[in-house]
Amino acid sequence: MHETPFLFPVNILINMGIPSFVAFSWVATAIIIIVAMLAKKSLNLVPRGAQNFVEVIMEFFLDLVDTNIGHLGRHFLPFIATIGLYILVCNLLGLIPGCQAPTDNLNTNVALALPVFFATHIYGIKEHKFGYIKHFVGPMRSLPALPLMILMFIIEVIGHIARPLTLSVRLFGNMVAKHKIIIILGLLSPAIVPTAILGLGVLVSVIQAFVFVLLTTLYLAGAVEEAH
Repeated sequence: MHETPFLFPVNILINMGIPSFVAFSWVATAIIIIVAMLAKKSLNLVPRGAQNFVEVIMEFFLDLVDTNIGHLGRHFLPFIATIGLYILVCNLLGLIPGCQAPTDNLNTNVALALPVFFATHIYGIKEHKFGYIKHFVGPMRSLPALPLMILMFIIEVIGHIARPLTLSVRLFGNMVAKHKIIIILGLLSPAIVPTAILGLGVLVSVIQAFVFVLLTTLYLAGAVEEAH
């Protein structure tokens, strides 16, 4: 149940049987596309307006991948930037009356986490071939260390399988908690508290998008780097 009515025309989609989190996922996608088109339309040697805003964000993602992934960082830039922008817009939608953050639904977050999981291992295998298994057995290579290598392999496999779960649940829990806190404090002090809490909500939305993107970057960096 949501405490505020959904906005037109999203409520039409919901009345047609489309889940609310899917409808607002489309809204988030439309916002990103519109901003991208505005930035493309205003391309100039001296950035201004939408172009300036988009360039600042893209430079942040570019620095993130260059710093953490290295020579392959720019290859992953479109993937990481798309996920980061999408999560950020979805998170911020939850602060608008009449809207829902798609990321406060576990289905959305799982759909975001699974491509990260598959991309990590696909590129790990592509980069290292069979040598990718070295990332799972630890630094031991001698025969007496075989039992420890097997134990390390099992632990690493469990840890990698848990990554989509941790990515999904972390984002889901923080978004739901933020939403509930804003509602409760707004009921207690509708004139003062909501303004401060909305500011905190913006901060939480940005931080959670950053955490998801940072972990994604580190997972990909760990997969393509040489095992030691």
